[in-house]
Amino acid sequence: MVRPDANLKRIADLLFEVGMLKRTPRTGYRFLGTGAESVAEHLFSTGFIGYVLAQLDGGVDVFKVVKMCLFHDLPEARTGDQNYVYKKYVQVDEERAAEDLAAGLPFADDVKGLIAEFNAHKTHEAFLSHDADQLALLLQLKEHKDLGNRYADEWLRNNAKRLQTEVAKRLAEAILQTDLSAWWFKEEDADWWIKGK
Repeated sequence: MVRPDANLKRIADLLFEVGMLKRTPRTGYRFLGTGAESVAEHLFSTGFIGYVLAQLDGGVDVFKVVKMCLFHDLPEARTGDQNYVYKKYVQVDEERAAEDLAAGLPFADDVKGLIAEFNAHKTHEAFLSHDADQLALLLQLKEHKDLGNRYADEWLRNNAKRLQTEVAKRLAEAILQTDLSAWWFKEEDADWWIKGK
């Protein structure tokens, strides 16, 4: 059964708008010199990391953290991604973008509320979501470092300083001590690499 207040045309519009995030680039990589990522790719990583952090924390609403991670950059379908350099000079009305993208949705209050809670940065769920956002970048930077980008080190140091929860700081330490290929290319398993099985 479909909710009686559901305007399916309006929801279809939202789904197409969310699809724009697959083609909306994250702009910080221009300054790093390597890499590319869409906002949608970032949201997927952030959502998964948020799930992990919420599970490890054990004291929060896991679903709320995941939703906050998935929703926090939805306004970028309208505003584009503004990296830290751009934010020094460009004023973006993210609140208006969130209001406009949620208008007419039967779950508008949920979408706007989660984005606002993320931006207010006051609840434990918001702290975990912010840390998931930063850990998504930290993982990308660690990959770039492991692949030889010498600038990634400085970015990693600054990124790690943004983490606020103990669980995220501990996870960041583990990430920084792990080679990006360790999960699939271990020395004790080298025989499969040679034989291809």
